[in-house]
Amino acid sequence: MEVIDLLGFLGALLIGVVLGLIGGGGSILTVPVLVYLLSINPVTATAYSLFVVGASSLVGAINNMKKKLVDFRTATVFAIPAFIAVYGTRKYLVPAIPDHILTLWGFEVTKDIGIMLFFAVIMVVASISMIKGNGKEELQEVKVTYNYPLIIIEGVVVGILTGIVGAGGGFLIIPALVLLAKLPMKKAVATSLLIIAVKSLIGFIGDVENLEIDWMFLIIFTGLSIAGIFLGGYLNKFIDGEKLKKGFGWFVLVMGIYIIGKELL
Repeated sequence: MEVIDLLGFLGALLIGVVLGLIGGGGSILTVPVLVYLLSINPVTATAYSLFVVGASSLVGAINNMKKKLVDFRTATVFAIPAFIAVYGTRKYLVPAIPDHILTLWGFEVTKDIGIMLFFAVIMVVASISMIKGNGKEELQEVKVTYNYPLIIIEGVVVGILTGIVGAGGGFLIIPALVLLAKLPMKKAVATSLLIIAVKSLIGFIGDVENLEIDWMFLIIFTGLSIAGIFLGGYLNKFIDGEKLKKGFGWFVLVMGIYIIGKELL
């Protein structure tokens, strides 16, 4: 095995460790690891990322279900429009993007470059969300209310973004659940994992019909990520997750800027 491949598989483990340590955000590393360390085409990488993100989130969601932290009604209202949008995006929208998008000042923006640039912008937005943090969690229970039209619109938007870049979108889902469904922060984080798992795995089905999937590679990569979640969960007992989240946010910001620079230059 080449050194670069070894780094790629160590990256898979790191993705899980970050997810286990801070409860989210690690999936934003999946596409860069697949593209830059394992030389996988960006379209295929975003597809593989959906599977990795979906399987990893499902592990976390099952754990939260045991703790009775998942609000199934909210998850259903949000997940249905989200998974319809992500499936449609992967099956129809992504294949419809032309190989040559446009030429600006002599620079040709191809499909692969366009996807990576869009992904990098999402990384920058996600990093700002992680650096700012969510504030202190409310301890008292609040009555769960539903703004159905806005939840459905947010579900569709998150589904389309997830479909294009292959990331979980927790940084968009959690604020939506807190603001639009009035869920306490802990329940919002737990419920978001179930939503991410459902929409990512259903979105991946859209790719199975369009792409040739290397199942052996994908299962090994995903298995390492899931192992990393348990390792991260163990390390979480010794490390301040909130400080780590902000530090990881700065790392994601630098990565996003690096990807923009690399693809443009």
